[in-house]
Amino acid sequence: MFVCTLLTDPANPSLEPALIDNLRNAWGGGDVQWLAVDEAAAFSLETVPDNRWEVWADVQKLGVDLVILPMAGRRKKMLLADMDSTMIQQECIDELADVAGVGDRVKDITARAMNGELDFEAAIRERVGLLKDLPESVIGDVLATRITMMPGGSTVLATMKAHGAYAALVSGGFTAFTSAVAAHLGFDENRANTLLAEDGVLTGDVGVPILGQQAKVDALEEITARLGITEADVLAVGDGANDLGMLDRAGMGVALHAKPAVAAQCDVRVNFGDLTALLYLQGYARSEFVSA
Repeated sequence: MFVCTLLTDPANPSLEPALIDNLRNAWGGGDVQWLAVDEAAAFSLETVPDNRWEVWADVQKLGVDLVILPMAGRRKKMLLADMDSTMIQQECIDELADVAGVGDRVKDITARAMNGELDFEAAIRERVGLLKDLPESVIGDVLATRITMMPGGSTVLATMKAHGAYAALVSGGFTAFTSAVAAHLGFDENRANTLLAEDGVLTGDVGVPILGQQAKVDALEEITARLGITEADVLAVGDGANDLGMLDRAGMGVALHAKPAVAAQCDVRVNFGDLTALLYLQGYARSEFVSA
């Protein structure tokens, strides 16, 4: 059995009952369960429809996300999340670069790297090099004034952890940011790269080994083994090319507001919903959400 979930932007809920009913009837689905009025609904399917992606493209034009997943094992025991543009709304290195006066140059490199056009390790070395001599204190300033959480993140963490899940934040960014974000949202652990500094200023170097795509896969393998769970028990979420490895391996790999080249390689795509989509995809109704 499978389950088809449709959802929209919670800030502007616009999911029409007629759309759900028409689709359920066309596909021979089971009874509709409204997970949140006007925002998210689901129904069961015996098979995955042949015209799945044609319908997906049609409902995207209406601001609706459509995801089909196996019914069994929907609720996951672990969340493995990217940070930049996933759990937070910014790319930390871009914000640091903006302060350093090299924002446009770094943002271009970041965008190309996250779209898979550049080697990740070379791209991070080049970008960090442009931050040389920036006062280390700027990190705290950026955290306080420029970094905002992605809507729904704290609710996802609180709800999944209330049901016994483990949460790990694994980023190609920097520990100075992941440690703060992890503490704020309630992650159990975090992994990222280290910005090197001497005498209170950034050296323009990054600690080795550099954590890229393979490091996220390694985290998936290591943490599941430690917890005694399987990779099928994991919900992974990210938006960039360096997330593809963990998104492919996890039981549910969600491309959240992902770069086009990344989304094209993922079956679970959320373009309109916020992070609470991760709960709807697991079958949680809004009435089951836990406040942080």
